[in-house]
Amino acid sequence: MKLGVIGCGKMGTALVAGAVRAGVVDSADVTGVDPVAAAREAFAAETGGQVAETTEALADCEVVLLCTKPWDVAAAVGSLADGPRLVISVAAGCKLDALEAAAGVHTRVIRAMPNTPALVGKGAAAFCMGGKATDADAETASLLLGSVGVVVNVPEKLMDAVTGLSGSGPAYGYVIIEALSDGGVKAGLPRAEATRLAAQTMLGAAAMVLETGKHPGELKDMVTSPGGTTIAGVAELERAGVRSALIEAVAAATERAKELGA
Repeated sequence: MKLGVIGCGKMGTALVAGAVRAGVVDSADVTGVDPVAAAREAFAAETGGQVAETTEALADCEVVLLCTKPWDVAAAVGSLADGPRLVISVAAGCKLDALEAAAGVHTRVIRAMPNTPALVGKGAAAFCMGGKATDADAETASLLLGSVGVVVNVPEKLMDAVTGLSGSGPAYGYVIIEALSDGGVKAGLPRAEATRLAAQTMLGAAAMVLETGKHPGELKDMVTSPGGTTIAGVAELERAGVRSALIEAVAAATERAKELGA
């Protein structure tokens, strides 16, 4: 496929670099568009693709990744010549009806929500399909977004929940890692070692869930020996309401996403 990108910032660069590394697209078939020279240079260096200042360079691209700020979406989509192409937007909060209104009658659209760990190839993304998008388009979106992590296809009504969970979720994870590191320091560990151990522990726990397919509760029970250290710690988490706080964090972020998208 010939892949175009509007917006050569960190997310656009990460998605394309991942797709090139995974063999989803050849770097020779990639063109990035951005008005900022430094962004174009960084994109070209990271992906091996061509770069340009204006969207006229994307005329023959079958797929265009839209990685602009939400307020630039309409102008960016409208600048593309109407043709039988797929536009995948990762602009936060920009709904399918707005994308389809800005696109031409022959343009198919998909709305996606990746998260920042895509920058290190560990992202979690979801996408929803516009009315003209096809099963082949869904496969294309899955390949592109899946090249930097995991991806799911959901109805648009669930995209706010995706935002509240995986979109905002890295911040919750950082809070947990920082708190675990603080606990290690309180127990006598040096800060650098405490943070490294905390981060790797969370990475390992996540990998266990994904790779074993076991329920998190089952994996927790595998670590929690009767009368041992782990159950003492888990009991303290329950006493402090950590589980409830995380549930409410996702719910609050979901509600805020709904407000911003209204």
